Amino acid sequence: MVFLQLLLFILFPALALFATKRSRALDWLGPVVLCYMVGIIAGNLPFVSLNESLSTTITEITVPLAIPLLLFSTNFSSWIRLARPTIISFGLCIVGVLLSSLAAARIFAPYLEESWKVAGMLTGVYTGGTPNLNAIGLALDVQKETFVLVHAADVVVGAIYLVFLMTVAQQLLLKFLPPFRSANASPATLEQVASASPARSLSGYVRYTVLALLLAAVTAGISIGLSLAVTGTLSFTMIILTLTTLGIAGSFIPKIRQMDITYDVGQYLLLVFSVAVGSMANTEKFLNTSPLFLYYVGSVVTLAVIIHISLAYLLKLDADTVIITSTAGIYGPPFIGPVANALKNREVVMSGLTTSLVGLALGNYLGLLVAYLLKP
Repeated sequence: MVFLQLLLFILFPALALFATKRSRALDWLGPVVLCYMVGIIAGNLPFVSLNESLSTTITEITVPLAIPLLLFSTNFSSWIRLARPTIISFGLCIVGVLLSSLAAARIFAPYLEESWKVAGMLTGVYTGGTPNLNAIGLALDVQKETFVLVHAADVVVGAIYLVFLMTVAQQLLLKFLPPFRSANASPATLEQVASASPARSLSGYVRYTVLALLLAAVTAGISIGLSLAVTGTLSFTMIILTLTTLGIAGSFIPKIRQMDITYDVGQYLLLVFSVAVGSMANTEKFLNTSPLFLYYVGSVVTLAVIIHISLAYLLKLDADTVIITSTAGIYGPPFIGPVANALKNREVVMSGLTTSLVGLALGNYLGLLVAYLLKP
């Protein structure tokens, strides 16, 4: 069963890519959503018992390998020109999360004893990602039941918003936000970049893929080793920071940057991640989640996004930058690549990863600040 589970994680992304290229309906969903949905279905079949330890291991391996691969082919000088609107947009994203968390805590306080703690957890998770949710929950000594329900509600609401980001978000925001202006003289979509890639034999493709994975593995190994040497533990923040730094450094080496296959391999690893993380979702737990927590989390996300987009409209920020910084805040690094791919804009990958790292660093501070400001 473990072998079949591993095959599902590794091979289904290839099937998803094949299917989305040949079906307009599936192309509308996109390979990431398709992989995520199949993972959820596989993880909740009554007659199938997946190995949760394997799923966890796959999610922990794929992201550290994918991040440097996504960055190796990035033109860093182009990113510098995008930095100002990215910083502004991410700042507005944080403002939206802070205001929505404070407002929701006041509204739900009469109905939820630990409302102030939940507000702190949601502030952390929506500025930095799940690691902040866990850390703040432990720091505030949140009841186990509350933590489980908040996490379950976050997954449900997060899945809904992710589908929105991956499908109609760009088309909708372009109705009142300006389009993205490429920093390159001749901007190219991901499809155009792929079609311009040099033709290779199967053996050549395999050889370059193996080389790309080896480079990513070395980068991940250095990052993990540095984390252990400096902190004595596997610090997620430090590992991601080091991975990004080394990925940027690699992008300045022409031979690495010109390995056009690195981005595609990184994307494929994120599809593997999507299947694995979906398989860990327990729908029974979701269905049993108190509606109160779903309303709480849903109101925070909805209001935060509305505030973010409204302020971006006033400052005339472009749609792609708003979407990728929203992704950075609400989901963190793992979903930057897939959302950038859905936008058909690889230039925003660096911006998204950088802002997600900033959010990861700020999330615990902001979450605890909000919680103690609201503490009765």
